[in-house]
Amino acid sequence: MRILVVEDEMRIANAVKKGLKQEHYAVDLAYTGTQGLDLATSETYDLILLDVMLPELDGVALCKSLREQQNHTPILMLTARDQIQDKIRGLDAGADDYLTKPFSFEELLARIRALLRRPTQMMHDVLTVDDLTLNSNDFSVKRADKTIKLSNKEYSLLDFLMRHPHQIMSKDMIINHVWDYDAEILPNTVEVTIRNLRKKIDEPFSDQPSMIQTIRGYGYRLGAA
Repeated sequence: MRILVVEDEMRIANAVKKGLKQEHYAVDLAYTGTQGLDLATSETYDLILLDVMLPELDGVALCKSLREQQNHTPILMLTARDQIQDKIRGLDAGADDYLTKPFSFEELLARIRALLRRPTQMMHDVLTVDDLTLNSNDFSVKRADKTIKLSNKEYSLLDFLMRHPHQIMSKDMIINHVWDYDAEILPNTVEVTIRNLRKKIDEPFSDQPSMIQTIRGYGYRLGAA
């Protein structure tokens, strides 16, 4: 899952990014409203954390601009303001939720999970494809009732594939959803991560069909053939 954080206070932005990455999210940062709008319109995100008070373009104007462009990515507004009129302005501009600073990181995570569970996003806590199960509540992965330990990036990649079962996902689609915008992506980064994932969810289960299929020239598909 990929999140865009638009926050001009670098200390807060970096702390939020660090915390979200520990929760297996890919995170991009923007420190101005203009940068945020550029990223939000050129990249694909599952959710946007948007501060209201931003230089160059404030959060309300940014949110309104995205909605006018038919960008329906869930938006959680972050602000130090606690006046009811400020909340109304943000929600009327198209924001999905509103969180007042200072906030606990646990509450932020809960609100993010709630937004990502909305039916339009088809997000679920427990994903199951054939005999493979991923639980986003405790980050556990099991196949045939056997627990599988994954690295953060392997987990993020599997989560993305399991949210699109039996669909061909290109390398570009995988990179855009699993890696940060500023991550160092080598030509074989996706192949290496796929290979490592196969060693854990396919090779130990040689008596079962392979879960990850390579569709040469197109990408990868998850689900027994």
